[in-house]
Amino acid sequence: MHRELHPYFLLLSTIFFILIYIPGSFCQDDERFRKCGESFSCGDIAINYPFWGGGRPEYCGGHPSLEINCESDILSIAIESTTYKVIAINTFTRIVTLARDDLLSNICLDNPENTSLDLNTFSYVSTDQNITLYYGCTLRSGSQIVPTFPNVFKCDSNIFGIYTLIDVSFDFSLVTCRNEIIARVNQTNAVALVSGTASVEVLRTAISGGFSVNWTTASFDYKCQQCDKSGGRCGSNPGFAAFSCHCVTGTHPTNCNDRQNQGGDSGKKSQKPLAVGLILGGAALAGIGVGFLIFFCRQKRKQIAAQASPAQTERKDLPILSSSNGLTSSSSPSSTAFTRSIPSYPSSADYGKGNSYFGAHVFSFAELEEATNNFDQSKELGDGGFGVVYYGKLHDGRVVAVKRMYENNFKRVEQFMNEVKILTQLHHKHLVTLYGCTSKQSRDLLLVYEYIPNGTVADHLHGNRAKSGLLSWPVRMNIAIETADALAYLHSSVIIHRDVKTNNILLDNDFHVKVADFGLSRLFPNNVTHVSTAPQGTPGYVDPEYYQCYQLTEKSDVYSFGVVLIELISSLEAVDTNRHRHDINLANMAVNKIQGRSIHELVDPNLGFLTNSSVRRMTTSVAELAFRCLQQERDLRPSIQEVLETLRGIQNGESKAQKAEVLDIVVDDVGLLKGSPSSPDSVATDK
Repeated sequence: MHRELHPYFLLLSTIFFILIYIPGSFCQDDERFRKCGESFSCGDIAINYPFWGGGRPEYCGGHPSLEINCESDILSIAIESTTYKVIAINTFTRIVTLARDDLLSNICLDNPENTSLDLNTFSYVSTDQNITLYYGCTLRSGSQIVPTFPNVFKCDSNIFGIYTLIDVSFDFSLVTCRNEIIARVNQTNAVALVSGTASVEVLRTAISGGFSVNWTTASFDYKCQQCDKSGGRCGSNPGFAAFSCHCVTGTHPTNCNDRQNQGGDSGKKSQKPLAVGLILGGAALAGIGVGFLIFFCRQKRKQIAAQASPAQTERKDLPILSSSNGLTSSSSPSSTAFTRSIPSYPSSADYGKGNSYFGAHVFSFAELEEATNNFDQSKELGDGGFGVVYYGKLHDGRVVAVKRMYENNFKRVEQFMNEVKILTQLHHKHLVTLYGCTSKQSRDLLLVYEYIPNGTVADHLHGNRAKSGLLSWPVRMNIAIETADALAYLHSSVIIHRDVKTNNILLDNDFHVKVADFGLSRLFPNNVTHVSTAPQGTPGYVDPEYYQCYQLTEKSDVYSFGVVLIELISSLEAVDTNRHRHDINLANMAVNKIQGRSIHELVDPNLGFLTNSSVRRMTTSVAELAFRCLQQERDLRPSIQEVLETLRGIQNGESKAQKAEVLDIVVDDVGLLKGSPSSPDSVATDK
């Protein structure tokens, strides 16, 4: 038996050596590939493509203007000869938050100068606002100024400065100023600056909060995705000012499968040894195969000659067949084919290959355990229906949110895989970014997201952050628009979220929206009117028709978003058992108030509904829009795209925005006007 196995052993060993060691001895990692794969962090900010600097050479960046510097864990970037402090970088939305370095050091500048952006590389984010700073101001003869006036800041004994925004006025007939510059602040700080309690400290805080700009390398995004998928690392060729994909085999124009080379001879040099290695390996393999065949035939002849007899000679074909098989029945392929275990979890052809699942990076459990300090309770950010979310910090410096699923069972794995599959194919500035996950065979199921630091909309409306009062009406209006924008993107991508609620709408430091939690989301084919599935979701947000008919449609998300709109108007929870029995369900309460022309009883009194005509107009129009979204019959609800356009019209004061004319709706045609909506949640609560 040993002699029969010897040729097989010799062949397998030789093939293994040829395929693994010989090509590898001829292949060397390209230097650019190695350099662009090295991590570089400054403080809490991880530096990735398209930025370069520090430990990242220029060819690892997307543009010469995107060079950054790190000194004492503080990032800075020079744009048009002005130095800015880099506060945050979001490579997913292509937004970098900056603050003028000179204003951070001293608001009272000796030689104030206006700055400008390189418009070929950057563009302003529209939600930020300009602020004008006037310097060298003195009183005109005979005039006086109130020293505590909020938009005046002291520079020395005789000279002061003034700042103004669109909503802040100042009587310049009383003063004269030598210089003025334009700066920018984010929307949250702009709101603080126009308040009656603004001061020079508020101005300093506004300046240090910075403003946002987009870097205009969007044309490279698709190429970078292709490069990543092919195993390369995104960069550029400074000599050609063009995108480059740095690979083990050299530098290529788009991806590692390109045959053209953009980086000189480096690709050719690295490909030539590989080709030589493969040719030599193939030749050696062919020679071993021929030698093995000759050796095998000679061994068979010796066996036949040694075992031959008169009876066996007449049936010599049988031993030849038996001997040529070389394996007993107990080890035949037909039997070993059934030794595979039946998988206990859902499987996918694209799931679990190499170090990525559906394109998402796979983290080890130990790595995430270390990032969260062994899932320390003090690092808990919150918990939901599927798991607890922890604050964590990875080795590369990225701050992340790690969701740990409650149970590692069939249902949880299905939800886990569903969220990974959906988020890896979605890319929108108002959807949370998935950095990766653990393997489905891991000790625990863990999902790793970008960390969104400012909590949820629910936190700010009726949670721990509600007393801060930061959600002014303009901020709430932007939240509604950005959430609708994210849902419109999902629906255009044939995906239904199925769990739209204020707890799943995250806010960054500038109060921009990131919609999260796609564990219940469903793909919605274009050629069908609905998907039949058991109702799932959160009480108070579930579409009544979906609950009754088991038919999930895009209008189910519209109903849930209608509840979110009412929450933004009222600051009330979707379900509250402390309210009157008929008002426990917020949707019921809203419809009754709107129908009874009592919108003022629904609106949060802190929003200025009774004192500010602009707020009154917009909140009334948004309430009307929410009323349409909360119709019991899905065909009476608008599409999410129509909702988005209406909200934008309301914000801009356009005539096409919905007017406060609820009672013009024919009562007989709208089931919801006949009484309170029969939401399954309210029915269950009443019982």
